[in-house]
This record gives sequence, C-alpha cells and structure tokens, in this order.
Amino acid sequence: MGGPSAEREVSLSSGRECAAALRQAGYEVIEVDAGLDLTAQLQAHAPDVVFNALHGRRGEDGCVQGLLEWLRIPYTHSGVLASALAMDKEASKAVFRAAGLPVAESRLASKAEVMAAHVMAPPYVVKPNNEGSSVGIYIVPEGANQPPQLSQDMPETVMVESYLPGRELTTTVMGDRALTVTDIVTDGWYDYDAKYKAGGSRHVVPADLPAEVFEACLDYALRAHRALGCRGLSRTDFRWDENKGAAGLVLLETNTQPGMTPTSLAPEQAASLGIDFPALCRWLVEDASCDR
Repeated sequence: MGGPSAEREVSLSSGRECAAALRQAGYEVIEVDAGLDLTAQLQAHAPDVVFNALHGRRGEDGCVQGLLEWLRIPYTHSGVLASALAMDKEASKAVFRAAGLPVAESRLASKAEVMAAHVMAPPYVVKPNNEGSSVGIYIVPEGANQPPQLSQDMPETVMVESYLPGRELTTTVMGDRALTVTDIVTDGWYDYDAKYKAGGSRHVVPADLPAEVFEACLDYALRAHRALGCRGLSRTDFRWDENKGAAGLVLLETNTQPGMTPTSLAPEQAASLGIDFPALCRWLVEDASCDR
C-alpha cells in the first residue's frame, strides 16, 4: 500500500481497510508501504501472497506486477499487460474500439499544444493519460474563448477527450461475473473531492435505469475486463446521456485496482449482493496468481 503516486493517500486508506479485513478473515498480515526498498522488504518477509492495494503509477500500471512476477510471488488483481493497458487511457481505448465497445473521441497532445489553442472543439476534457482518481482533470466548457492553462504538475503529453454529458455509472467485475450498476450522484463533476471527501457523492445501488441500459453496463464491463485480459477485480466507468437511450452509454475507462475501503464502489456493489468486505478480500487472496 502507499507508494509514490499521486494516489498515495487513497492507497494507504485502502491498505489499512484491507489489512483489517484480512486479519478478520483469518490471515496473517504484514503491511508494507511500497518504497524504494520494496524488493528487499518482499524478500525479507517472503509472503505466500501479496495483496496489492496500490493505486496509480508504479502500483497499478504493471510495474509492481512485473516485480512480483520476477520474484514469483502470487498477487491479487490483474497482471502486467492488463495493468499497463488499463492505466494507459489511449491504449485501452484502442483495445475497447477493437472489441466493439463505445468510447469517447479523444487524442493525445502535448501540454504546450493544449495551452496554445483549442485542439478540439469545446466542450472537452484534458487529463493525464496515465493517472486515476480524477487527478489533474480540466473541463473546458462550450463557448470557452481560451484554452486551459495547465499546472506544472501535468505531464508533457496529455489526453484531450470530448466532454460527455449525462449520468456517471459504474460496474464491478469479479472474476467472470459483472456484479451490478451504481449511479453516482454529485452536484457537479465527479472529481477527486467528490470521490473521497465525506458527502462528496451519493451512490444508488442498484442504479434505477432502463433494463436495456442496466444490462448494457454489465455486458460492456465484462467485455472490457476480458478484452484487457484482467483478472480478479476490476471496475468500469461509464457516462450515460439519458436523452439518447441505450445509444447514449459510453465507456470511460476500466480500473484494475479499484478503491478498496468498505464504502468504495466495488466493495459496496459486492455487499449489495451479500458479499461482505472480509469475504471479498478473502476471495481476492484465493484468486491470486502469477501470470507466468
């Protein structure tokens, strides 16, 4: 847990909750804050399984998965390739398009290019190509006269994506099963604060949707999980323009390391189907493996 990414605090929270649940489920648990000495820590502890509660770069993008493959330690969640693909938004979109899944129009552009002039007709969104938790999101509204002025923290290459109006929906896949659909209700954009601050959003589980849209979410999430080669737990996010019916459902991204506190979206969906948090964590441990 922890690690050096922009999502460190979220990961520490997930890690603490998962450790408590795993102890409750009967496992001997060692909590490791992933730093530069991670390899030495893993070799010293010699765990039977690593429960990966890291988020963001290095923990979610195939890096730590590659280390665990090298050390031959079984680990939870997706492997090297699926993790790397899912973390790279443009690469994962190419996979989704090839699988016939609906995605938003987008392109990669340099930071300088984005700040010099509109690279896409507003409204559009600018975001890092390889961060999660809505880190570094800029929304350029319709009619904006000036392009966004990005912070120094933004990477040199960013994704510019057409803005999709509508409701925020998400579906968790657990193994070979899509669980249910959550409707995420916020007062504005579902940003970092809406995700993690108390009262930032409200979750309706299961979502009150037309049957064809609900089933499409389940179908698309499972197809995305399989197309990327995910294993264990993943969560796929959508935007739905209800004025367009089922045709208004668009896949945003798939998260291979979804938040793992008891009130996070994926555990909340599992709980709605009778799978409590310790049981979910136990399932992930029993599902752990190495790809090679």
